[in-house]
Parts: sequence; C-alpha cells; structure tokens
Amino acid sequence: MKWTDVFDIAMALTDQYPETDPQYVNFVDLHRWVCDLEEFDDDPDRSGEKILEAIQAAWIEEVAD
Repeated sequence: MKWTDVFDIAMALTDQYPETDPQYVNFVDLHRWVCDLEEFDDDPDRSGEKILEAIQAAWIEEVAD
C-alpha cells in the first residue's frame, strides 16, 4: 500500500485496531500505525496532514458501516 491508498489503509487500520475510535487518534499515532502496517510500503516522509486527514475520515466511515 502507498499513502494514496486511503481506503485500503482505512480497512487495514480497522482490522488492526478494532477497539479504537479513529476520531480520537492523533496524527502522530496515525502516521506511526500506518507505517507499521505489514502491507504498507511507501516512504514515511511522503505523508502530510491532508493525507492523514483523508485516512482518518475513511477510517471513521469504515467503522460507521
């Protein structure tokens, strides 16, 4: 997965952290958790606030479904 795979990352985070409410995850933790995903294979420095916001929003949506 790359940083642009927002929905795939959100699904992986839902599986990895099933008891976590994504709306309360700060961006520092979110960044680390994404980088720690086994399927993730991108440069950690290529992310930014907009990407992290998109991942968090997709994760919130995934949990709501």
